[in-house]
Amino acid sequence: MDTPNIKDWISAARFRTLPLALSSIIMGAFLAVHSNIFRWPVFSLACLTTILLQVLSNFANDYGDTQNGADSVDRVGPARAVQSGRISTQQMFKAIIFMAMLSIISGVSLIYIAFGGFSKLFWLFFGIGILSIAAAYSYTAGKRPYGYLGLGDISVFLFFGLLGVIGSYFLYSSSFDIMVIWPAIACGALATGVLNINNLRDIDTDGNAGKITIPVRLGRHKTLIYHWSLLLLAIVCTVLFLKDIENFRYYFLISFVLILLNGFQVSKSKNPDPYLKTLALTSLVFVILLGISII
Repeated sequence: MDTPNIKDWISAARFRTLPLALSSIIMGAFLAVHSNIFRWPVFSLACLTTILLQVLSNFANDYGDTQNGADSVDRVGPARAVQSGRISTQQMFKAIIFMAMLSIISGVSLIYIAFGGFSKLFWLFFGIGILSIAAAYSYTAGKRPYGYLGLGDISVFLFFGLLGVIGSYFLYSSSFDIMVIWPAIACGALATGVLNINNLRDIDTDGNAGKITIPVRLGRHKTLIYHWSLLLLAIVCTVLFLKDIENFRYYFLISFVLILLNGFQVSKSKNPDPYLKTLALTSLVFVILLGISII
């Protein structure tokens, strides 16, 4: 096999997934600005660590889905680097190890600066970081990938929602504030919606490969109901969050229109793949507009 070129690695990194991955970090930053505790070094390192973890996750997904048969010539979405032969399994595994090492270095730097040394909070977040790396790898790779058991939605909701928003806010505050729960749930619901579109698109090939995702379990009709539930959950949680915020502005309503539009588009489309990217971008727009509305 020829040595992969830079375009192959860029394709495998799937940079289009970064806006969604960064949404929870940016939400946490907006909440920190609202509370007057924002710090640029924490935000910068949080973004870097998130990017590294997301690329690690994308490499592991490419590697694992090819090994387990979910990525095949019958796949509807974009061709994967390992499945198409542009990058070998050995090369991808080495890249996964490399990204894991970079993630640890960046993550340790982040929590050291956030908490001012090796405190109890440092070791707590270090453990969460190791768990994040393990979750990114074992989603589709390994002997029993949990993504093949229909648990991917729970993982995305936790890491892109609850842990992403609450955890990033905690890096600024070193304390828990109950107000951050609602935007955390909203971000998690939208991120899970993105995964749901991905799994709805791949419902046939996933089923044939034994990857029992939510759409494979529920079927198309019930999956669309599930998708609408996620979108509406994000809207309801936003309203619940804002009822305790004084003097907010109404820019966030634009994102509600985009969220609802995605629901209609996915419901009417036989191939929802184009709306995966739009919901990911909508999630980022939602975070930015909500953030601007409260500061």
